[in-house]
Amino acid sequence: MPLAATMAAAARARALRAEGRDIVSLTLGEPGFATPPHIVEAAYRAARDGETKYPPIRGTPALLAAVREKFQRENKLDFSPDQVIVGHGARQIIYDALAATLEPGCEIVIPSPYWNAYPLIARMLGAVPVFVECDEAAGFLPDPEALAAAITPRTRWLVLNFPSNPTGAVCPPSHLARIAEALRPHRHVWILSDDIYEHLIHDGAPNPTIAAIAPDLADRTLTVSGVSKTYAMTGWRIGFAGGPARLLAAMARVQGQSTGGVSPIAQAAAVAALTGDQSCVADMRRAYAERAALFAEAFGSIPGLRCPRPAGAFYLYPRIDLLPCRTQGGRRLATDADFAEALLEEAGVATVHGAAFGRSPHLRLSVAAEPEALEAAHARTARFCAALDHDPRERF
Repeated sequence: MPLAATMAAAARARALRAEGRDIVSLTLGEPGFATPPHIVEAAYRAARDGETKYPPIRGTPALLAAVREKFQRENKLDFSPDQVIVGHGARQIIYDALAATLEPGCEIVIPSPYWNAYPLIARMLGAVPVFVECDEAAGFLPDPEALAAAITPRTRWLVLNFPSNPTGAVCPPSHLARIAEALRPHRHVWILSDDIYEHLIHDGAPNPTIAAIAPDLADRTLTVSGVSKTYAMTGWRIGFAGGPARLLAAMARVQGQSTGGVSPIAQAAAVAALTGDQSCVADMRRAYAERAALFAEAFGSIPGLRCPRPAGAFYLYPRIDLLPCRTQGGRRLATDADFAEALLEEAGVATVHGAAFGRSPHLRLSVAAEPEALEAAHARTARFCAALDHDPRERF
């Protein structure tokens, strides 16, 4: 099973830095902020007070209560205690759900571009990812009729991820309602709503989620979120989900036989995040929105790059198909993976190639990095692109 391209790109950047290279990395969705102090203090108190024993597999009572309250307050979703679970990040929540329900030969419908873990997990479990192309001109939103057409008797899951990684697409409630309408006849299909970037909508609007838009689909919808992106807590590894009790029970069995419960110290920190002062969330969202707007314009001003401004999350997903595809040294850049590798080796800018997310020729750039790093990456990328061999006969 290959390593996820995001992880591989980040590891390559770290290795070059260890060799003494000056590398600017825009690979991971890693918030550039420190975890807010009141959250760190809660973890310290928990450790000092002896919360260091094995935790319940599904989560501590305090965090499960905070998760239920969060879903009701922010998403208008009411879950009973047996309808919520905590995992080691949203990635584990997603793995648990797929492992509990997929068998070899099952299919999972994934709008493309997509977060690269979805098909990797599916394939690891013997399932078949079925991709539905999303039109860039339509804001990378999946066409409801195309989603329905991709469903077969073997389909077990449909994945929805808004705001989207890698495109930053945000799905309006009216479009989610159309998707729900297309899914209603297909009662054998579970819906995975990955809302991990739910608080990072750049205009500050609340994030619609399909179980709230279409309550009649809630009995087959898993709503996934976590504290990693919202509260700059990626290393704390806390994800959570709400959904049907029978699904959550199966997920808990998977988790119980793999990792067990999550660190109670990290869970105490997550309780403080969900129940404490929320002003940090708005502050970080505004910062990401400003960076996304500023650097979408900056990278889009590089001749040959087209960089739409995302509506959410903290990624840019520029097209590179109008750039020349040969370096001045004669190196042929046949794919966006070749381009990303040359940009890293020759300019010291680490990115992730678009094919890893199902769409070429693109790059994914994380604007969660510090502004100084983004400025350096832009300047280096501009110089690299300007130095390409401008032979009009060669394009990606």
